[in-house]
Amino acid sequence: MILEQIYTKCLAQGAYFISSQGEAVIIDPLREVQPYLDLAKENESVIKYIFLTHFHADFVSGQVDLAKATGATVVLGPNAQAAYNYHSAEDGEVFKLGDLTLEVIHTPGHTMESTCYLLRNENGKERALFTGDTLFIGDVGRPDLAAKSDLTSADLAAHLYDSLRNRIMPLPDDVIIYPAHGAGSACGKNMSSETSDTLGNQKQTNYAFKLSKEDFVKELITGLATPPGYFPANVAMNKKVNTDFDAIIKRGTEALSVEAFEALASQEDVLVLDTRSVTAFAKASHPQAWFIGLSGQFAPWVGAVVEDINQKIIFIAEEGKEEEVAMRLSRVGYDHSLGYLKGGIEAWEKAGKEVIDIQEISAQEFIDGYSNGSITHPIDVRKNGEYTASHIDGVAHFPLDEVHKNSKELDSNNTYHIHCAGGYRSLIYASILRQQGIANVVNVLGGYGAIQKTELGKIKLT
Repeated sequence: MILEQIYTKCLAQGAYFISSQGEAVIIDPLREVQPYLDLAKENESVIKYIFLTHFHADFVSGQVDLAKATGATVVLGPNAQAAYNYHSAEDGEVFKLGDLTLEVIHTPGHTMESTCYLLRNENGKERALFTGDTLFIGDVGRPDLAAKSDLTSADLAAHLYDSLRNRIMPLPDDVIIYPAHGAGSACGKNMSSETSDTLGNQKQTNYAFKLSKEDFVKELITGLATPPGYFPANVAMNKKVNTDFDAIIKRGTEALSVEAFEALASQEDVLVLDTRSVTAFAKASHPQAWFIGLSGQFAPWVGAVVEDINQKIIFIAEEGKEEEVAMRLSRVGYDHSLGYLKGGIEAWEKAGKEVIDIQEISAQEFIDGYSNGSITHPIDVRKNGEYTASHIDGVAHFPLDEVHKNSKELDSNNTYHIHCAGGYRSLIYASILRQQGIANVVNVLGGYGAIQKTELGKIKLT
């Protein structure tokens, strides 16, 4: 038996490859199918089944393209309905894979079609449980992403409690839990950075196994951040046949001359993205560009701040990273990339086109300026939980994921000194403000992490 977790850090997402005696399955594949085809070839296996634990909200899954490439059967859990060919699994149904088996365990709660798959070895021994978003390491899936008018978040949380207690807890303690996500995903509140664990250890350490049903429901529906706006669109895309991935990449990686790039950038319905490093963007970029760097959680932040999933996008990338940009955009459903600036910002400058920079200061310079009153409009753009845990006393909170709403409260006559945790999100925020006409923005290098290490003087961290 071969079992491999294919973890994508940008999405904090785990897909799984399992093979036995020349047969293989893929669980929760991403949209780019070549890595799975390569794994099957390396292990001399034919992909027989593609299992989805549920219709994901935070990425577009690749079951349709993968089935087309391999002839494999797509398997969806009970209650799932999709526009492509699939096998509707029944609770308790068993699928053979070489000398292994995978049993369907319907676990509604995160969504009503949510399903876990229990892997047994050649002797019938329970080895692993692929839990999707039902059970994470240290957490469980949020219950508000599939709530409808006739099914509230509290209703879903109650279903999830029953699923955990009645379907998962009775399994042996030595079963390995393999979830769909880890820390950094918006599909839960407090996931561990670990990407697998024994069920026995989770029973001891995961709060979800310790609460009464009433307390469990209350805990799950309290303090939930608003889900990113692209989540419903991704769910819808995962239920239908989408544009072929290869076609998206081909269109998205068209090399645009300076003239062609300029012409597209002048159109109101085209967004310019700069995907280079924090340093490169701050030094010189296109006047209209938003910064969302590949080095951070690129795809989730695109989904959080680019409100229209059908947005036309042209981009600036480091040489050799163009295909990666188009691929990572498509992972979250942004399929309308029109190409990149050939030769990058250097070609733009060489052609005599305008570039602008964003001022940056050190954390100590920021603290000194805030202490002596020369910095009068500092803002913290971290997430709600980060700000609540600790922040600089008196600094206003303008979370990045609400930029299009909270930026309306800002005055273009002021200079804003912006920080996040490390300097990545603050530059995204600053670039969006700049494009909206608020030109006086300053990024604090190193963010709150660097601020905590400075000589604070009279400044208090609350």
